[in-house]
Amino acid sequence: MTLFWLYGAALAAVVLILITRPLLKGPAEKRVSRRDANVSIYRDQLRELDADLAAGTLAQADHERARRELETRLLEDAAAAPEPAPAPRSRALVAALAIAIPAFSLGLYFFVGNPGALYLEIEHQANARQLEAMIERLATRLRDSPEDVEGWKLLGRSYGVLGRYREAADAYAKAAVRAPRDAQVLADFADMLAMSREQVNLQGEPEKLVLRALELDPENLKALALAGTAAFERKDFAGAVRYWRRMLPLVAPGSEDARSIQASIAEAQSHGQTEISRKAALKGTVRLSPGLKAKVSPDDSVFIFARAAQGPPMPLAVRRVQVRDLPLEFSLDDSMAMAPGMSLSAHALVVVGARVSKTGQATPQPGDLQGLSKPVANDASGVSVLIDSVVR
Repeated sequence: MTLFWLYGAALAAVVLILITRPLLKGPAEKRVSRRDANVSIYRDQLRELDADLAAGTLAQADHERARRELETRLLEDAAAAPEPAPAPRSRALVAALAIAIPAFSLGLYFFVGNPGALYLEIEHQANARQLEAMIERLATRLRDSPEDVEGWKLLGRSYGVLGRYREAADAYAKAAVRAPRDAQVLADFADMLAMSREQVNLQGEPEKLVLRALELDPENLKALALAGTAAFERKDFAGAVRYWRRMLPLVAPGSEDARSIQASIAEAQSHGQTEISRKAALKGTVRLSPGLKAKVSPDDSVFIFARAAQGPPMPLAVRRVQVRDLPLEFSLDDSMAMAPGMSLSAHALVVVGARVSKTGQATPQPGDLQGLSKPVANDASGVSVLIDSVVR
C-alpha cells in the first residue's frame, strides 16, 4: 500500500508539471522583448537627463525638449515593429490546480519549475503601461499643437499598435485634414477605419480613401494591398488580382513579401474561376408530360442532369428534386459535378435530361420516365426538357 501511495504522489507531481508549465512559461522566460529593452534604455537616458537637470548643467526647457525627443523615438520604434501580444496566462487555472494537487506535488513543481518568469511578465506589463502613458502625453501635447502632422501620424501608429483602432482612426483623420495629399496617411487612415468597425471591412469610406491614395501615389504598397482586399471582399476577384500584381515589381523577387502576394493572387484567381463557373450555368425548364402523370406519385425522385453530347455517359452535373416540384426552372453548374475533372464547363456541347426514378436510384431502371434535350451549349438558357418516355 505504501508503494501505491508513492507511485500516486509521483504521478500527481508529473501531471502538475506537464499541465502548469505551459501556462506559466512563455516567450518572456527566454528573452527580453525589443520593446522592453528600448523602454529600459529610455529609463537610463531619462535618469541621466534628470541628473543633469538636478546638477544645474541642463536648463528646464532643454530637459523638456530632450525628454519629448526620447519619447518620440521610443514610440516610433514601438509603432514600426509591433510585437504580438504574449499568450494569456491562465493563472486562475494554475491556482485551482495547485489547490487540488497534493502538497507534495506542489512542492516538487516549485523545485523543478521556473517561477522567476513571473517577474519578467510583471516587468513587461510595467513597460506597456509606461508606453501607454507616453502615448497619452503625446495626445495631450497635440491638443495644444494640433497642426503637428507628424505627431498625429505617430499617435495613429501608436494607437494601432495597442489595438485602439477607433482612436487610431481619429488621429489619422486629423493628420489627413492637415496633409490631404499624403498617400500614406490616407492608406493608414483607411486601414484603421476598417479595423475600427464591428465587422472589419473596407467597403464605403475606407475604400474611397484607398483609391484617393492611389491617385496620389499609384505605387503605394499599402494602398495597393488594401485596394485588392476591398475588391476581394466584394467578390471582384479579377480586380483584386490586378491590384496585387501591381505590388510584385515593388518588392524584392523571392522575398517573403513576394511569396505572400503570389499566394493572395492565386487565391483570388481560384475564387474567380469558381465564380465564373457558377455564373456560366445551364438553365431551363423541366415538365412532365400530362399523359404520364398517372404513372408517378408526388414523392418520386426526379434527377435533372447534363452529360457530354460526345463523350462518356457519366453525368457532368446532377440535381435531385421530386415530382411535386414539376414543372421546375432548373440551373446546373460545376458545383454539381459528380467527379473531379468531369465538369460542365469542360464540355462545350451537352445533352440535358430529366428522369423520374421509381426506386430513387440515380442509374436508369426499367419503368423510369425520362426526357432528353437536343445538344445545347454548356451555358445555354431557356432549355426545355419534357419527360415523355418510359425507360425500357
